[in-house]
Amino acid sequence: MIKIHTIGGYDEVGKNMTALESGQDVLLFDAGIFLPAIVGVQEREKDPTEKWMRGIGALPDDQYLDKNNLRQKVRGLLVSHAHLDHVGGIQYLSHRYKAPVASTPFTIEVLKRLLEDNKAGIPNKMISVKPNESITIKGDKNYKVEFVNITHSTIQSTMIAVHTKDGVVLYANDFKFDNSPTFGDKPNYKRLKQLSKIGIKALVMDCLYASDDRKTPSEKIAKGLLEDVLFTTENYKSGILITTFSSHIARLKTIAEFGSKLGREVVFLGRSMNKYVSAAEAVGKAPFRKRVQMAKYRRQAEKLLRKVSKNKSRYLVACTGHQGEPGAILDRISRGQLPYKLEDDDHIIFSSKTIPTPITIESRAQLEKRLRRFKVRIFDNVHVSGHGGREDIRDLIKLTDPEHIIPSHGDFKKTKAGFDLAVEMGYKKNYNVHLMSNARKLTLK
Repeated sequence: MIKIHTIGGYDEVGKNMTALESGQDVLLFDAGIFLPAIVGVQEREKDPTEKWMRGIGALPDDQYLDKNNLRQKVRGLLVSHAHLDHVGGIQYLSHRYKAPVASTPFTIEVLKRLLEDNKAGIPNKMISVKPNESITIKGDKNYKVEFVNITHSTIQSTMIAVHTKDGVVLYANDFKFDNSPTFGDKPNYKRLKQLSKIGIKALVMDCLYASDDRKTPSEKIAKGLLEDVLFTTENYKSGILITTFSSHIARLKTIAEFGSKLGREVVFLGRSMNKYVSAAEAVGKAPFRKRVQMAKYRRQAEKLLRKVSKNKSRYLVACTGHQGEPGAILDRISRGQLPYKLEDDDHIIFSSKTIPTPITIESRAQLEKRLRRFKVRIFDNVHVSGHGGREDIRDLIKLTDPEHIIPSHGDFKKTKAGFDLAVEMGYKKNYNVHLMSNARKLTLK
C-alpha cells in the first residue's frame, strides 16, 4: 500500500510539492515557490526568510507533514527540474528534513546559485544525477529512483520514477514530447515503455494545458519564428532587444547563434540570466557562452548598455523582463532608469508567453504601454510552450498505461481537464483517476 499526499500545486500553478509515503518512508517530489506571490514585493525583502516566504503564500504548506507525523519519515527530496516553481522552495524548506536533495547536474547548479544569492546554505547533501541514470534512496526500505530524460523549456528536465514494492510511481511535472529539440536529447520513450511493462502504480501528471486541444509544437518551431522576425524585417539600423525566460538555455543558444549570423555582438543582461547561463556553463551545457558578453553586476550592465545605445546596429541584446517584472532589465529600460534610449523602429521581441495570472497580465500590459510611447516595434509571443497540450497528455497516458492517474500542476479548471481526459480514455472517476486539492491524502492499495 502506498499513499500520495498532495501538498502544493493542486490548487494553483506553482509551489509544487507531492509526497509519496511507502511503509515507514516518505519521498518528496519538488519544493517550488508560487511566483505570483513574489512579483513586485521580493525586491523589498533583500534576504527573504522562510517565515517571510510562508507569510506571503510563496511556499507549499509542508507543515501538513508535521500535522500528519510524516516529517521525520522523509528520506529524500527529489527535484524534477530547474524552474523556480519546482526547485525554488528547497533553500527555505530542506533544512526541516534529514534527507538528501537529488536532481540533475544543471538543477543542482541552479540551486547552488540560489543559495549564493541569499547568502545561505542548506545542511542537506546534494546529489547530482545525470538524466537517464538512477540512485538508491535508503530508508526502512531501499528505493530505486530514476531521473528519466524528458523535454521541457529548460535543460536536463526529468520525470522521476520511484520503484516501490507496490509498483512504480511516476512523477511527470513538467513535460512536452519534442522529437526535434534544438538542444539536448529527445524524451526517453524507450524507458517509459519499459516502466509501463514493470507496472506504473500511479502517474502524477502535468495538466497546465490539459484543456488546450493541441500537441505542443517542437522548440524548432520557436527557432523558426524567431528566425522569421530577425531575418525578414528591416532591422539593420535598429536596436534589437529580445526578452525570454532566463532558464530557457536552448532558446538562449538560438539567440546567440542568430546574433552572430546577423553580424551583431550578443549581450545577455539580467541577474537571473547570469544565474542560469553560469549554471549551464558549469555543467558543460552552454556552448554559446564564449560569443556572448554578460554583465553580472548593475554597474557592469549600465556600462554595457551605454556602449550598446551609442551603436545599436552593432549589438543584439537578450534581457530579463518578459513578464513586466518590476526591476528587470526591460522594465527599467522602459522607465528610463538605464542608459539605453529607446527610439522609433527599435525591435522589442518577446520570445515568451505572458503567464496567465492577474498580476503578470497587468504588469505585462503596463510594460507594453510604456514601450509604445517610444514608437518601437513590438513582436509578441515569438514562442512555443514547454508544456504538453491535451494530446501530449493523451500520449503520455497511452505510453505509460498507469493503474492510477493524479492530475497536477494547476487550479481546479486545469486539473479537471486532465481528469476528464482520463475518464474519456476509460478511467473511472474517483476509482483510478483522482481529482485532488492541496493537503489531501490518497491511499492506493
